[in-house]
Amino acid sequence: MKHIYGVGVIGGGGAIGLEHLASFQQSPYAKVLALAETSEARGQEACRRFGVPDCHKDYRALLRRKDLQVVSIALPNCLHAKVAVEALEAGKHVMLEKPMATCTRDAARIVAAAKRARRVLMVGQNMRFTPDAQRLKVLIEKGRLGEIYHARAWWYRRSGIPRIGSWFTRKKFAGGGVCYDLGVHLLDLALHLMGNFEIASVFGSVSSHLGTQGIGDGNWGKSEIDPKKTFDVEDRAVALVKFKNRATLYLEVTWATFQENDSGYGIELFGDQAAGSWAPAKVHTMTATRATTEQLKDENFPYPSDRLVHFMECVALGKKPLVKPEESFQVQRILDAIYTSSRTGREVRW
Repeated sequence: MKHIYGVGVIGGGGAIGLEHLASFQQSPYAKVLALAETSEARGQEACRRFGVPDCHKDYRALLRRKDLQVVSIALPNCLHAKVAVEALEAGKHVMLEKPMATCTRDAARIVAAAKRARRVLMVGQNMRFTPDAQRLKVLIEKGRLGEIYHARAWWYRRSGIPRIGSWFTRKKFAGGGVCYDLGVHLLDLALHLMGNFEIASVFGSVSSHLGTQGIGDGNWGKSEIDPKKTFDVEDRAVALVKFKNRATLYLEVTWATFQENDSGYGIELFGDQAAGSWAPAKVHTMTATRATTEQLKDENFPYPSDRLVHFMECVALGKKPLVKPEESFQVQRILDAIYTSSRTGREVRW
């Protein structure tokens, strides 16, 4: 007999929370019974839209409910560690939005809490679940690229700052800027595709150029926190990650820059047998006389394309999460190292 788990969404009135509500409806193992939202109007609207019975202004009331076994957390970055640890200590399985936390110490607290509670914890790195990422990962695991010795990951936006003055552009709420918003996606996916989380060192630099001038606002979200349009995070980040096996990864992300195209992103992986790229998923090969490129089109994916559907399968069926907590912890370490390296001007080694 199929077991249905009671679910609570914390931060259910914002865009990401609404996405969580929609995704849980796709899982046969989930029934959203409550959400927590500090804005009564947004909370009630989300409940009406998705047929959720109860709305709490205080997330702690949601965590005390015995009919909820699962929670998802869609809150500003500064609240991730606090709420995740409390949820795990309350015995809930936790799906946590990225980034895992705003510092390595807090990320470690979350991982430790999950181990003590023996509950499923997954950071919602959605790019791993995209069809092209899964196509490329399957090919890599078959050995088509050989040994991957270098990767390049980038995301350039011309005008894509998430609403200047919102919590995204306030360090005390977000922890960081574009590195936490876009860099975390590319770091996680690149390391996942490489199959390598054994980091030796990080050299990085972060800076602000356009956001501090009020240029590059993407007009996303709301500026409820600070109507004065404060911007005290980075809008550009560059890093070189070195692995213990001497492989390297170059990362470059920007929220806003003077360029012809509106936005572009991708990952390239270089192996000693072939190269791969995302997205779309392609493999590039070469002989002495000919170079070829093949776009991957396989539709047989090992995981659902929806991260929350996969998360609920892990809870209900005992599957291992595609995004392991220990891997998310390593991503957090790299993010911290980028900021430390930028501040000190030195390579961070461990």
